[in-house]
Amino acid sequence: MIHFIKQKAENLFPGYFALVMATGALSIATHLLEMDSIARVLLYFNIFAYLVLWFLTILRLFRYFPRLIDDLTSHTRGPGFFTLVAGTCVFGSQLIVIGKNYSLAVVLWGMGIFLWAVIMYSFFTAITIRKDKPTLSEGINGAWLIAAVATQSISILGTLLSPHVESGREIILFFTICMYFLGCMLYLNIITLIFYRFTFVELKSSALTPPYWINMGAVAITTLAGSTLILQASNFPFLIEITPFIKGFTLFFWITGTWWIPLLFILMIWRHLYKRYPLTYDPQFWGMAFPLAMYTTSTYQLSEALELPFLTVIPQTMIYIAMGAWITVFLGLLHHLFVGVRTNIKKHSAYHL
Repeated sequence: MIHFIKQKAENLFPGYFALVMATGALSIATHLLEMDSIARVLLYFNIFAYLVLWFLTILRLFRYFPRLIDDLTSHTRGPGFFTLVAGTCVFGSQLIVIGKNYSLAVVLWGMGIFLWAVIMYSFFTAITIRKDKPTLSEGINGAWLIAAVATQSISILGTLLSPHVESGREIILFFTICMYFLGCMLYLNIITLIFYRFTFVELKSSALTPPYWINMGAVAITTLAGSTLILQASNFPFLIEITPFIKGFTLFFWITGTWWIPLLFILMIWRHLYKRYPLTYDPQFWGMAFPLAMYTTSTYQLSEALELPFLTVIPQTMIYIAMGAWITVFLGLLHHLFVGVRTNIKKHSAYHL
């Protein structure tokens, strides 16, 4: 078993914290739709998942540091590290919304900001100065947009914390506004490259990986960040002044995310049914479960922020699609772990024989 754990730590997929992101987003969505028992179960599961993933990440940091650095400086694998930031902050938001735990959420927010700074500038510096760069079709994928997701997750958690601080509320809200707009900038820059890659470069079925769902997930969390700011506008006069602009910008991103959903479903059908690409468990599938849950949450909050109650019919339907996606990927994870443990036991037994 120790060998199995070491193996998992050494080969840990950099984007595995998308599991925490997907679970946290779904937990918050179910809470908003008054499915409180499901929301709380998902909270307890996320506590366990978050701790296990950090244990494996720390083990990898100290025992397999060269592998970690190699992943961090890779065009294709490096963006996955932004899930550490997004997972930490989505988990913090989940603790506030479901658990009403503000003290631990503050710690997670500070941790998220620190991780954001380290990963953001390490990754973009490394890929900028490296000599041998991949082509656009080889180097970019939907995971790059997790940089925008991570930035928006910091904005959301800070905004949720702002009403519960005794001093510095306006500073916190100004910071979260800046992070919101920075996340918007990152999305618009990166999605331009991805859209170009989609439409003008050959896209093989093997290249259409689940992280391309972040095309939608990034604008979904941007919608949630904008909606959260609008709902907290009364706590900061400057925020009240720019609320009309944030409303328009947030609606712009929501409709962008809505536009992506049918296209992504069509491309997924093309990949697995028409091209018959095998459908097996891959940790990248958490990058599909997260956007569906986040779109559900963000649409509900948008309806509250813009006072458009008729929009709630969308999350009331999408919640079941999001839950179905999460359960399917979770069952795949259980099967993957079961097969891995059984294989490890057989190898260990054969070695002793």
